[in-house]
Amino acid sequence: MKIRNIFFIILSVVVLCIVSGFFFYKEELKSITSDSSKNVIEYKIIVPSGDNIHSVALELKQQHIIKNDTIMYLYARLTDFVLKAGSYYVKNSMSVPEIIDILQSGRQSYMHVSIPEGLTITKIGEILEKNKITTAKDFYDAAYNEKNVKKYGIPAKNFEGYLFPDTYFLTENMDANDVVSLMVDTFFKKAAKISNFENKTNKEIFDIVTLASIVEREYRVPKEAPLIASVFTNRLKKNIGLYSCATVEYIVTEILKQPHPDIITTVGPNADTKIDNPYNTYKWAGLPPGPISNPGLVALSAAMHPADTNYYFFRLVDVSKGIHVFTHDFDEHKEIGKDLHTKPIGTKK
Repeated sequence: MKIRNIFFIILSVVVLCIVSGFFFYKEELKSITSDSSKNVIEYKIIVPSGDNIHSVALELKQQHIIKNDTIMYLYARLTDFVLKAGSYYVKNSMSVPEIIDILQSGRQSYMHVSIPEGLTITKIGEILEKNKITTAKDFYDAAYNEKNVKKYGIPAKNFEGYLFPDTYFLTENMDANDVVSLMVDTFFKKAAKISNFENKTNKEIFDIVTLASIVEREYRVPKEAPLIASVFTNRLKKNIGLYSCATVEYIVTEILKQPHPDIITTVGPNADTKIDNPYNTYKWAGLPPGPISNPGLVALSAAMHPADTNYYFFRLVDVSKGIHVFTHDFDEHKEIGKDLHTKPIGTKK
């Protein structure tokens, strides 16, 4: 009789423990607060590749997003949970199952990152690093991955010129190769809208992009882009140097890694325009070896379809409005510039 009583007592204790544990487990899975509470905390958790649910749960507990990290860990282990790398927004008004669902759904928090027209690989990398998308070095290395460049049929050693300037939806700690691929894919998608673009060979497209990259750095008013493109096109046909300060600026900042100059010097034995480099269009006729920036649709369209003119020169005459004057004769070009404190061919920073 006594043994039977002891058995029932033990059984009762076990059942009580199981029931209590079950209700405790259920309670710990609940949110800390409700959506209507004034004490709602939103937290952005970044999950690196290779991270595990144990460390994620501990971080959420420390940030007061969940009640119990051990319970979250157990819940994840009891389900078919797969942790996906990325950045996610979670709240303390969410239950553990809701948070688990977010972490394995891949529904990451995206941020808008705008890449302006006319930037180089280096400058784009700086923007991405500032926004914590990827490091500037990783982006640079990915943009200079020749193996990937060849996959796109681009006859170059890097993606300069093919990183389309646009507003992108990106996440923190992205793989730099994925960012580059996204920008290059966007380039070809956007450029395909330009009449006759898709009928060009890879080498023809490369030359168009190279010309567009210079036009991008020179024009200020969109309607003048085709006129500037016509000046360069006419010079190319006559094998006349393009005389673009933008190409010299590229040498100074991107190749020589010097600070951006306030002005491109043209006079004296050490003038910038006398730098011995194939990108120097003051010393060498024809297009430079490759693009000097990443152009947008305005410049690409202008390079693809330059205006039909007999212009060989242009001069910035209104800095505030970005207006140029275009001429055929060099004497006229000089005459216009007599009372202007401008360079023969200007560039925009």
